[in-house]
Amino acid sequence: MSGLLGARTCSSPGEASDLKYPLGTRLREPLTEARFQQLFGDEEQVQELPTEPVGPKLCRMWRRPASACSRPGAWRLLQARLPPLRWLPLYRWRAWLLGDAVAGVTVGVVHVPQGMAFALLTSVPPVFGLYTSFFPVLIYSLLGTGRHLSTGTFAVLSLMTGSAVERLVPEPLSRNLSGIEKEQLDAQRVGAAAAVAFGSGALMVREDPKKPLREWSHAGARGIGQRKREGEIFRSGSAGLGCSGEAGALHPGGSVPTSVGECTSSPQQLGMFVLQLGVLSTFLSEPVVKALTSGAALHVLVSQLPSLLGLSLPRQIGCFSLFKTLAAVLTSLPRSSPAELTISALSLALLVPVKELNVRFRDRLPTPIPGEIVMVLLASVLCFTSSLDTKYNVQIVGLLPEGFPQPLLPSLAELPRILADSLPIALVTFAVSASLASMYADKYSYTIDPNQELLAHGVSNLISSFFSCFPNSASLATTSLLVDAGGNTQLAGLFSCIVVLLVLLWLGPFFYYLPKAVLACINISSMRQMFFQMQELPQLWHISRMDFAVWIVTWVAVVTLNVDLGLAVGVIFSMMTVVCRTQRVQCLALGLAEGTELYRPLRESHRLLQVPGLCILRYPTPLYFGTRGNFRRILEWHLGLGEGGKWWPLFSIYRHLQSQITYQTQVRWDDTEGDLGMTHAGILVLLPSPILVAEPVRVVVLDFSGVTFADAAGAREVAQLASRCRDVGIHLLLAQCNASVLETLARAGVLDRVTPQQLFVSVQDAAAHALEKLVRGSSVWSGSQEVLH
Repeated sequence: MSGLLGARTCSSPGEASDLKYPLGTRLREPLTEARFQQLFGDEEQVQELPTEPVGPKLCRMWRRPASACSRPGAWRLLQARLPPLRWLPLYRWRAWLLGDAVAGVTVGVVHVPQGMAFALLTSVPPVFGLYTSFFPVLIYSLLGTGRHLSTGTFAVLSLMTGSAVERLVPEPLSRNLSGIEKEQLDAQRVGAAAAVAFGSGALMVREDPKKPLREWSHAGARGIGQRKREGEIFRSGSAGLGCSGEAGALHPGGSVPTSVGECTSSPQQLGMFVLQLGVLSTFLSEPVVKALTSGAALHVLVSQLPSLLGLSLPRQIGCFSLFKTLAAVLTSLPRSSPAELTISALSLALLVPVKELNVRFRDRLPTPIPGEIVMVLLASVLCFTSSLDTKYNVQIVGLLPEGFPQPLLPSLAELPRILADSLPIALVTFAVSASLASMYADKYSYTIDPNQELLAHGVSNLISSFFSCFPNSASLATTSLLVDAGGNTQLAGLFSCIVVLLVLLWLGPFFYYLPKAVLACINISSMRQMFFQMQELPQLWHISRMDFAVWIVTWVAVVTLNVDLGLAVGVIFSMMTVVCRTQRVQCLALGLAEGTELYRPLRESHRLLQVPGLCILRYPTPLYFGTRGNFRRILEWHLGLGEGGKWWPLFSIYRHLQSQITYQTQVRWDDTEGDLGMTHAGILVLLPSPILVAEPVRVVVLDFSGVTFADAAGAREVAQLASRCRDVGIHLLLAQCNASVLETLARAGVLDRVTPQQLFVSVQDAAAHALEKLVRGSSVWSGSQEVLH
């Protein structure tokens, strides 16, 4: 219908002609799409585009990369791929160098204990956490565009990688492994973790499967299996991986080639960069990412309970692993180690207050208090002086090998086995890193390149996997620490690498007596920010209950199932909410703001004007197969095209008694005088006021400005609507269709039912045309009306 209850109506079509130009000045004639193209469009270009052959278009696409082969183009490409070439010449040495040096050293000091701690989450020896805190940081400093981003080990990725490693290389059921068997197991797990890093670093970059693959074995940790006797050689099998053949020999130098590295995944982030798919990170919405990290933090807490209590328990993987771990810990509580429990309690008693002090007094402290490194040094000294490892069987880190592992390339065999693990890891890596980089870029007023970030993290994971590193990404804790310590550019990452390098080359022996329970406490204390994300839930409920539901569903799925499946559930549910929102949209009836040419939804104000016989509707959502049914029902309800229409009972009365109705045109809803009546058998019968505005719709204007796209089903629905309107005598006008929607409607045959004179560039133009049509046709139907005195 032409309006809603409570809206005002203008006098009559015959008296409303001045509403075409409410400002009193005739500015222009109503413009149709065809007339607009004649006046402002490029007709030659419009005619040439549809008939352009495919060949020239492809040639033009290939010509664009060729233009980069010139010297200026090559230099621009090099600057884009190596950001230091852009920011280093503009570096403010006096203003920024000290801040970058202090921040880099501070973050490097934190990287050392945190890297070793997160290595335990990955189920690999602690030294590989140091490797992962060195190589990825160095590579990102050369390729990344985030000036304040700190990369390295990340608890969520370590947890996800550890689940994959435990699945690929499970620990034998006997659990009574000799020293040699333990070294072989560690070597295999290192290879599996590095293979996942390789897979998460690239996508769809592999040779033709018909060509034979070169068999490369991945180098394990330098120092794993290093024995006191020089030249001793061991053999390691490939148990638990399903890979045939034996692993390579353990070299005297300490590198352990294994066949585990053959179980790599398809390359991911590099392929995403080549395809310019940085926009994929937008599908991981903020509620999904925050719920994922918060739920993963709970997994980290529960997974570290055995280390806190000194229990040797197998790691639970798969669905409900959190509850399985809790049950195993509760069952084994009587066997917990009092010594390690005491160490854990003292460590948490120091780490948690220090974290709070750093947060509350971040503006007053020149640099954050390095609680982790202080705790590491104190615990190492205490364990060494008290011989806790021998007297109370406290588990310690042991020897950290000096130097770096031998770089070797993993092979590309067994791709499907790790694809399911590396894909979510790649998505989480980029989503977390890109969101952190964007947040600080907005805060400090500079821009980042999402696709360059994709390349930086892809190359970082890919190259670091050659050095036995596990998957890495930006970390919220170290990034916040770097900013608070005064970091300004990527140069801070180089100073962080220097600190880790010193530990790897010379300071490693000082961590020999470090209890592993302290590393577990560092893992738990680093989850502080992730746990506190739940404090945002009340605000999220206030802002958007749909986002609140996405957060809760994702968190419950992550905690109940596991991180991988929880991420999938969160993404799917988030996309479903988007689809549901498009299906729950309401079609808005528009009215004219008196004295202007602005049309606003009638529900916003009772002072908006309506023209009898004119209905203006705005449909603010895409028109596709999922919304076509809702679109049909809404239009039938507003226009009364079916028995389910809005005013169908009143329409029936009106059409039956139309010849007897006395009609008053000067009626407003806030008036107390002037009713609609009819004479039947000499008796005056007053009819309800809604019949006054239930006058049949003569013209309907559909505002398609909110229809961003339309598919074939939606376009056919518009075509059917045009046919139904024509059959019942309703003049249909379409306003403000974008080019793609208009093209889809034309291909669906809408223009066979709607002439070009019914397509307008704006609602104002369509309404002005409709008023002219109603004025011209008013003499036809106004003859049967009379004024009630």
